[in-house]
Amino acid sequence: MSSGQNRVRRRQLVAELKRLREEAGLTQEEVARQLDWHHTKVFRIETGRTAPHPNDVRVMCALYGVTDEEHLAAPVQLAKESRKRGWWYAYRDVLPSRYEFIIGLEEEAYAIHTFQLAVVPGLLQTEDYAMALGKGGPLELDTDEIRRRVEVRMNRQRVLDKPDRPQLWAIIDEAAIHRVVGGPKVMLAQLEHLITASEAGKTTIQIVPYTVGAHPGICGPFVILKFEEPSETDVVYMETIGGSISLDKPEEIRNYVNAFDHLRAVALSPQDTRTMLIRAAKSLADG
Repeated sequence: MSSGQNRVRRRQLVAELKRLREEAGLTQEEVARQLDWHHTKVFRIETGRTAPHPNDVRVMCALYGVTDEEHLAAPVQLAKESRKRGWWYAYRDVLPSRYEFIIGLEEEAYAIHTFQLAVVPGLLQTEDYAMALGKGGPLELDTDEIRRRVEVRMNRQRVLDKPDRPQLWAIIDEAAIHRVVGGPKVMLAQLEHLITASEAGKTTIQIVPYTVGAHPGICGPFVILKFEEPSETDVVYMETIGGSISLDKPEEIRNYVNAFDHLRAVALSPQDTRTMLIRAAKSLADG
């Protein structure tokens, strides 16, 4: 089983534990109190921040009235599978909150829809561009920490090299291709990388030009992860200074799906986007 599948299993487990708790009429605080746990433990389990031990799942299910071994087998097995470590475990000391959880889901998504307002999407960044972003970012990180975070980003991009890779649809505000991150040489290489990526199968890139004015993405960047399994709900996540935020409630996801659809409608076509990228690269090369 892949590390991404482990994260999907954790999502399934989280949804099942939350359903059982609600059916039992208990709050997270009441569960923690009755099990003599720290008051945040149930919250961390139900938000995917912690992969629960199979024994924790057993006592939670017992509290919720599920004691039959046949019914217990599924959640306990999910707990075992969800605790297997992915390649990113070695970077856990530098990863923001929930980031490793999102990486796992990213590997199992059949489609990734991303909008970026000020920078190139992470899955399409060159290493030098990513390093420059880290050095100029809002966090005061030392060079080694920036390097290791960039290694994670580069490893993440391997998801696009898989035979069963997800479809990537990236919409970028025009500001991102004119912001010279890392200097002209680094930015030129980044633009050339986008031009090459735009020609790849299963990758669509669109730019929202300045002429559009206000648009649905003006409030900030977001990513939508889409899954094929009917039982798997889509996930929206956003990176912030304090870490990443994920949303999985249908009504919340619907707002972002609608916003992405509107962005696709106002953005340049993929061909016109490629023309703009080539023009921007030429302008930068000519100095």
